[in-house]
Amino acid sequence: MNASTLQFELDLRPRPLCSSALELRQAVRRFLEEELKSRSFEPTVDAWLRGFDRGFSRTLAERGWVGMTIPTHYGGHGRSQVERFVVIEELLAAGAPVAAHWIADRQAANSILSFGSEPIKRRVLPRIARGDCVVAIGYSEPDVGSDLASVRTRAERTREGWRLTGTKIWTSHAHHADLLVVLCRTSPRTEDRHAGLSVMVVELPHPKVKARPVLLMTGEHHFNEVVLEGVDVPEEMVLGQVGEGWKVVTSDLALERSGPERFLSTYPVLVEMLRRAAETGDRCAGRAVASLAAQLYALRAMSLAVAQSLDAGDSPIIAAAVVKDIGTRFEQEIAETARHIFACEPSLDASDPLQRHLAVALMHSPAYTVRGGTNEILRGIVAKGLGLR
Repeated sequence: MNASTLQFELDLRPRPLCSSALELRQAVRRFLEEELKSRSFEPTVDAWLRGFDRGFSRTLAERGWVGMTIPTHYGGHGRSQVERFVVIEELLAAGAPVAAHWIADRQAANSILSFGSEPIKRRVLPRIARGDCVVAIGYSEPDVGSDLASVRTRAERTREGWRLTGTKIWTSHAHHADLLVVLCRTSPRTEDRHAGLSVMVVELPHPKVKARPVLLMTGEHHFNEVVLEGVDVPEEMVLGQVGEGWKVVTSDLALERSGPERFLSTYPVLVEMLRRAAETGDRCAGRAVASLAAQLYALRAMSLAVAQSLDAGDSPIIAAAVVKDIGTRFEQEIAETARHIFACEPSLDASDPLQRHLAVALMHSPAYTVRGGTNEILRGIVAKGLGLR
């Protein structure tokens, strides 16, 4: 790989936002200010996973802020990835409860739009755009980790479609979900480990789908182990060509790994750190917060550049992996810095927002560099994509 190609792959310089995106940002900020005044939600750390509120998602959808990139003829709004970026950045910065529509809006809609049959597009995409469809992703499995090509869930042919059998894990909000997107094997494994995989959509609730809770250290429940016990799936619910499911999975990677959720999960902690440093006049704390703010500025620019690349029709998988790797370590650094420079005891029940947010951040932080693909795996993807291995 020559130097010019290497530079192109890692070109993470964003272009200025257009006036419509800036106006949209102000509209979202005004909305959030009113919602916070009325106490319709309590800002929280990791809001895109733990802030589950169907009603809030529907409210956003009524304003056109869910399903933004879905074409209008499928009930969406036909807007750009950059416009969606602006909206979700403001929502995450406010710690708003967006988990109910997050996966559906971020990646499932794109997969269905790109690979789904016409019946599934017309049935599902308008529901996503209404904020009325919770989607869970069934990719990971026990004992497999980030090596998705080793999945053991299998689908066997039937007269009317397929029958799914297997187990998935770390499946966020499967206990709430209306749809489960499942990666499975439809033909025996060969030397090409990615061949013979398929992606199917299961409608929930289903009597042969069991979701078992996997609780966090905080006692919260959004992860699940999901057992599929011979689930019949119609042919029209297969995404893409049978045996070519890896294309569906990889098409999601830039969307799943590069967004603001990969560096804003602990943003409420940073806000409280800034407030505490300003109140106390602690120069050491001020320098630490300033350093974090500079990193945030750079990460935001990188993430925005990926969104703009997606709008240009590119598939910036390597750039997305870089953003996810750096961003999730940054989220952990925020929590660790706060723990070391401020004399406060993290507590889930504290009235002090810094103590409360810090407690959640510290207990959630081990997951930041694991979910969405471990950072070690991502570095391998980057190295391979750049011809370094």
